[in-house]
Amino acid sequence: MATQAKFTPDDAVVDKTSPSDEMGVPDGFDSVQEGLALFSDGYNAQIIGYMNPLFSVLYAQGMSKTIKTRLSNSYLIGEIFGMLTFGFVIDKIGRRTGIVFATLFLVLGVVLATAAHGKTQLGMFWMMIVARGIAGFGAGGEYPTCAAGSTEAADESQYVRKRRGILVALSTDFSIDLGFVGAGIVALIVIAAYNNHISSGIWRICFGLGFVLPLILFLFRVRMIESTQYRKHAIKKQIPYMLVLKRYWKPMLGTSLAWFFYDFVTYPFGIFSSTIISQLNPNDSLVQNIGYGTVVNCFYLPGCIVGGLLMDLIGRKQTMTLGFACWAVLGFILGGALGPIQSIFPLFVVLYGIFNAFGEMGPGVATFLCGAESFPTPLRGHFLGLAAAVGKAGAAIGTEVFTPIQDSFDSDQKGVQAVFLIGAAFAAVGGIIAWTLIPNRERDLEGEDVRFREYLAEHGYTTDFGESLEKELKTTSFKA
Repeated sequence: MATQAKFTPDDAVVDKTSPSDEMGVPDGFDSVQEGLALFSDGYNAQIIGYMNPLFSVLYAQGMSKTIKTRLSNSYLIGEIFGMLTFGFVIDKIGRRTGIVFATLFLVLGVVLATAAHGKTQLGMFWMMIVARGIAGFGAGGEYPTCAAGSTEAADESQYVRKRRGILVALSTDFSIDLGFVGAGIVALIVIAAYNNHISSGIWRICFGLGFVLPLILFLFRVRMIESTQYRKHAIKKQIPYMLVLKRYWKPMLGTSLAWFFYDFVTYPFGIFSSTIISQLNPNDSLVQNIGYGTVVNCFYLPGCIVGGLLMDLIGRKQTMTLGFACWAVLGFILGGALGPIQSIFPLFVVLYGIFNAFGEMGPGVATFLCGAESFPTPLRGHFLGLAAAVGKAGAAIGTEVFTPIQDSFDSDQKGVQAVFLIGAAFAAVGGIIAWTLIPNRERDLEGEDVRFREYLAEHGYTTDFGESLEKELKTTSFKA
C-alpha cells in the first residue's frame, strides 16, 4: 500500500463537515442527557441491593445466597457484553446509533424484570435474572458512549477543556452514584407508602420506575448528532488493529486493570451496603438497613466532586493514584480496628461512607476520563468499552466472592473485617498500576488524534477519515 503524503496538524484542525453558523446545529452529545442516562443506570444497578433484604423476607424459600449473588451479577455480566459490543459499534457505526439501541435493550430488560413471574419462587427469580441481564446489556452500552461523548463534547472550546475533569466527573460517575442514592430514597418512599408492610408491589414499583427515564431520553437521543472530533477522525472500515495495539498496549493494560481493581472493591461494598449494615446494626430493621445503606452511598457524591476538581488541578493519573492510596489506608484501618469502631455504630457508618468517598475521589471519576483521553477518537469507543468491560468483570468477581468470603468466618464481624482488608489490598495494587501504566495526556484531544494519523501514515496505512454531517442530519429531525 502506497504511503500518503505526510499528515499535517492543519489537516485535522479544519472540520470540513461542521455546519455553518446559520444552521445552529448543536455539536456533540448533550452532557445533561448523558448524566441522566447514567443516573438511570446507577438506579437500575443499585435497586437490587436495596431489594435483597425484602426478597429474603418475602421469598424465604427461593431467595438463597446463590440467587442473591446471581441477581446482582446478572446485570453486571450483561453490562460486560454490552460494553464490548457497543464500544465497537459506536466507533464503526456511530455514537448515536449505539446509544439508541442500548436504550432499547435497557428498557426491554427493565420491563421484563418488573413483570417477572414463575410457577415457583425459583422460576420467578430466574426470569428476573435473565431480564436484568438484558437490561445490563443495554446499560453497558451507555458507558463507552456517554464517556466518549462527554469527553469529546468537553473539547469544543478552550474554556470547557480546562474544566473537563469536573464536567466529565459530574456527567459520568457522579450521575451513576446519584442513581445509587436515588434508588435508596425511592425504596424508602415506596415502603413508607405501603405503611412498612412487606409486599411484592414494593419491588415491582421500584423496578418499574427504572424504565421511565430511559424511555424519555430515547425521544431525544434519536435526534443527536456526532461530536466534532468523531466527524473529523472516525475510521469506519479497515481499522489497523495490529498497528493500534503496538502503539496503545500499555495504556490499554493500565486503564483496564485500574478499572478492574476499582470495580472489584467498590461494587460489592456498594451493592451489599445494606447487608453489611444489617449484620452490624444492633436494631436490624428493614427500613433502618436501607436507610443506613443510602446514607453510606451519599458519601459517593462529595467524593466525585472533589475528584473532578482534583483532576483539573493536579492531573488525571495523579488523582487516581491519590484516591487509591487513601482508599487503601482507610480500608486497612477499618479492617484492623473494626471491633472498637463498630461499638460506636454511627462512627462506623461515617467511616464506611468516607471509605466509599475515597474510592470515588480517585479511580471512580478518573477511570472514565483516563480511558477516554488515553486513546485517539477513532478507537475511543473500542478501548473505553474494553476497559469498562474488564472493570465490570472485576465487579462481577467481587460480588461473586463477597458473600463466600464473609461466610467462611465464624462471625459476621470477622467476615466484614476480612472483606475490608482484602478490599484495601486490592486498592493498594490499583494505585501502583495507575501510577506506572496510565499515561499523562495533554488536555487537547486533537493532539493525540494528529499523532495517531501521522503514525498510521508513516506505516503506510491510508483510508477515508471522518463522515459527512449533511448525510447524518438526514437521519434526524434537523434540516440541513
